[in-house]
Amino acid sequence: MTSVNRLLAGYAFVAVCILGGAFSSYFRCSVLLIFPSMLGSRGRAYLMLFVLYGLYRGPIANIHRNVQDVAFSMGCNIELQIKHSKVMWRVGMEPFMQVVQGIVEDNGEFQDEAKSVSRKFQSIRDEVMGQYGYDSMEQGPVAAGNSTQDLYAAKTMMRCDNVVEQGIERCREWFEVKWQDCMDAIKAPVINHILCVSMRFHFLCDIMRVMKPWCREDIPVEGNFGQTFDKLNFSIDALSREFSTNVVLQEEEQQSVFGVSALQDFTEGLSKAFEETKVILDQFLGLIQLLLSCTFITIFTSAFGYARQYTQDIRFDNIYITTYFRQIDARRKRAVSKQKITEASDKRYLLPLKKAERGLFINPCSLSIHPSELKLVMAGLLQVVSLAVFVCVLLAVDMVLHHIFDIIRRHTFTEFSLTSSHHIDINVGGQSMMAKLLRKTIGAFNTSSNLDMQSSNQHCLPQPRALTIEDYLWSFVPLLMMALMCCLQVYSNRLRRVIAAFYFPKREKRRALFLYNLQIQRRISYTKRQRTRLMQLGTGEKTVLFGVLSRLERLGCRLRWCCVCGERQRGDRAMECTVPGCQAAYCPQCWRDLGRICYACVPTSNWDPVESCSDTDMYYVH
Repeated sequence: MTSVNRLLAGYAFVAVCILGGAFSSYFRCSVLLIFPSMLGSRGRAYLMLFVLYGLYRGPIANIHRNVQDVAFSMGCNIELQIKHSKVMWRVGMEPFMQVVQGIVEDNGEFQDEAKSVSRKFQSIRDEVMGQYGYDSMEQGPVAAGNSTQDLYAAKTMMRCDNVVEQGIERCREWFEVKWQDCMDAIKAPVINHILCVSMRFHFLCDIMRVMKPWCREDIPVEGNFGQTFDKLNFSIDALSREFSTNVVLQEEEQQSVFGVSALQDFTEGLSKAFEETKVILDQFLGLIQLLLSCTFITIFTSAFGYARQYTQDIRFDNIYITTYFRQIDARRKRAVSKQKITEASDKRYLLPLKKAERGLFINPCSLSIHPSELKLVMAGLLQVVSLAVFVCVLLAVDMVLHHIFDIIRRHTFTEFSLTSSHHIDINVGGQSMMAKLLRKTIGAFNTSSNLDMQSSNQHCLPQPRALTIEDYLWSFVPLLMMALMCCLQVYSNRLRRVIAAFYFPKREKRRALFLYNLQIQRRISYTKRQRTRLMQLGTGEKTVLFGVLSRLERLGCRLRWCCVCGERQRGDRAMECTVPGCQAAYCPQCWRDLGRICYACVPTSNWDPVESCSDTDMYYVH
């Protein structure tokens, strides 16, 4: 219901009250009856709902809050341990991550270095694999080789032969040049041939052919040169073509604590669970508020119902000795005293009541509680006591939990000290590519770190909250008011009749007159009814209580109750029947009312049943 609807409903209720109070005495009476009804059972029910509301706002909410605090404290401690594990893992893995990161960052530099090495190695490759220094037309011996070792040895032999042949050829060319120079210098025919004949000794150049056997037999090529070259050539080629670096991180999902995949899922699940519990508690609070409204409505219906039954049922709540009842009896008593009328005459009066009749009426001006009212008081007190026990148990549970959580808070404080120190120094000498590569990789391990972290779980400790004085008052003050209302309900119920009598005086006189006449009829048949009851009591079987009382009498403890009014008789006040075997006892007044005759031991043949009005014609209203 919105605030506007509530305002309209309030205005409508006030308007109905004004109109009803202005034009209807029945409505005015019902409105006034609301106030004593508040002290009755419905008022206690209203206060009981207040007690439940106080329990919800007090111990129930406090237990929920403390348990939630402890649960979140567990999650915080787990998170703190995971945080410390991450720090330790990061410190241990930092050098390896630096190596990998350094390789990734120096990828371009490594590529340039590899290309430079490949370019420098190309001259060696050309020298080994090239076809210069010999006649390429003579490749028969070269093609016969299968391995790089055989190929390079054949090429080296051919180059050696080619060097020898070129030396012979150059030697011959020199002799030819010198012959021509000599012929040009000496112009005389014949003489120049004689003098220059030494320049025709070019056959001397063939002496260089003696080097060819050396080239074939003593070639300067190592035995493992080909294998070494092949491996180096493959390495240089692979380095120039395939060198690259990539960092691949693979995350493996594992089941974590409490059956969840991550701490965040655990925290979210915990928060969701407590939120669902809080929603249920809020719904319970809404139900209590709804019941409060309904209980307040029942107070109105109770007041209107009392006024309706008061005006319609003449026996309803008609057990009070009212002022008009006393006036009727006083008038009849004055008439008897003036006219000298005996008890057997038509005029009778009732006050003072006989002892057996006192349990049928309530004196509204007396502060004592009538037995019929005492039953109502005891039932209400039992309800209050049971509710008080429940409240005490719930408060004790809250107190015990607060004590346990406080012990946890005081004894689970932990300080963490994470210390780590390492110094690594690896030196790689040389200027080669492998040396540079090792300096880039292994050299990354040359780190120094010092870790000194101090922490504690102070912020994770639960902070249990104890109930305040206000919370205890919310729980106990309504209980005390309920207990007080149990006692005041007796007088508030009497007040309802007074209010109804004020608004309906004629109805009250008719009710008092009806009650007086009914009691007159009871008084007329009083002796016969009591005699019949005592005869029935005397013929009944002996009860266990009778046997117990008999044994107590033998021990000197005499307990006597009046057989008519049930009042306990102290000392020698009890009037006992003198007939042997009859254990009946009477109080002096009842003994006089029965004509000093014990009807408990009268033979059953003398019974004279009498029909009379039941004592329960009138009933007490709770």
